[in-house]
Amino acid sequence: MRLLRTKGRGSKQAEAKLIELQRRGGAALDAVLPTVRKILRDVSSKGDRALLKYAEKFDGLAPKSSICVSKEETAAAWQQIDPSLKQALEIAAGNIRAFAERQMPQTWNFCPTNPAGAGLTTGQLVRPIESVGCYVPGGRHPLPSTMLMTVIPAQVAGVHRIVVTSPRPAAETLATAHLLGITEFYRIGGAHAIGAFAYGTESIRRVSKIVGPGNLYVTAAKRSVAFDCAIDMLAGPTEIVVTSDHCTPQAIASDLVAQAEHDPEALAIFITTNERLAVAVIEEARQRSKENAVAKEALERNGYVFLAGSQEEAQVITNRLAPEHLTVDTEADLNWIRNAGSVFIGNHSPQPMGDYISGPNHTLPTGGMATVRGGLSVMDFVKLITVQEYTGEGLARLGPHAIRLSEAEGLTGHAEAIRARLAPGVGAGMQGRKRGKA
Repeated sequence: MRLLRTKGRGSKQAEAKLIELQRRGGAALDAVLPTVRKILRDVSSKGDRALLKYAEKFDGLAPKSSICVSKEETAAAWQQIDPSLKQALEIAAGNIRAFAERQMPQTWNFCPTNPAGAGLTTGQLVRPIESVGCYVPGGRHPLPSTMLMTVIPAQVAGVHRIVVTSPRPAAETLATAHLLGITEFYRIGGAHAIGAFAYGTESIRRVSKIVGPGNLYVTAAKRSVAFDCAIDMLAGPTEIVVTSDHCTPQAIASDLVAQAEHDPEALAIFITTNERLAVAVIEEARQRSKENAVAKEALERNGYVFLAGSQEEAQVITNRLAPEHLTVDTEADLNWIRNAGSVFIGNHSPQPMGDYISGPNHTLPTGGMATVRGGLSVMDFVKLITVQEYTGEGLARLGPHAIRLSEAEGLTGHAEAIRARLAPGVGAGMQGRKRGKA
């Protein structure tokens, strides 16, 4: 990890690095886009023939094998996994489901309390999207936790059709599918899986929305199909920021290493005003990553410690970075946080707890997208449909004002649609005023 000072001789270097980090994001996708677009075109035009070809090439699917995972296969996996893992999956699923249920928006209606709103009732309906494709990575590590995090909010939202794809699904992933009652599961991944979700093939009907993280090819594919099929977000390499003056070096460094081991491109940053703590964290992270090749590479490439001149500056830097995961010292720190995917408070809240079992979703915005959105949630699987109803008296009261606004915009058809429903003479004064001005 590299130490960057925001004050004194190294301040220009620190500022340059901050600007570079703020601009992190989709540039790496451009390198793989030609390959991804070819795969998507093939799947769109050739359907299963292309899908099976790429599944054999990239996913290790045996020739003439089925891409469909049967309910019997997932049930057998559930029976075979260790009882302690079953218990952990059930507890995690319970916490995630409870959190999603608390997040679920409500159908409601109300009548405005101001006198002009009498006779008007407005409200919203909450309706699930029709179908969703949940992408569960299956590369360097099996990720049953991602199945929990993508499927459960969709179930809570009431999505009728939930489809899962995962290349080379491990026993843990298969078992999780059984726990969640998944009935449509395919052993494919990569850009071709995204193409199947977006365009459909003979074996896989298209979905309304694609969710879930993936590698560079998956992310590039999601970006490419975004105008044909809704997506959640473009998830890049894992990010962690710890902003602290008081956590222990062991706690900070262990979290940095934990997130860094996801990917050699992972971003790991510590921000502090405490120079002694900064030096201790660098050494502790070095020691803890010695035997973890992926984490060691990530920390060497993208590990930084920013030594800020004040706590206020440390807070500004944190919000500029808009990190995916953020650890802070106390609950009072929530007052200054503006941009973060998920926040962890204090020495007893290791970030991996959020990856697995806390309840809030671990599919989070990366690349600075935390400036504009939060993590995956039940809100990604529902639509809010607004409703409005007038009584005759309500229309008589508010209609003339709407006529005035529509005429100000030159939309006479709007005005006439309102006037046609008003009692004779109501709203005529508005028309007369307009003619008088002319």
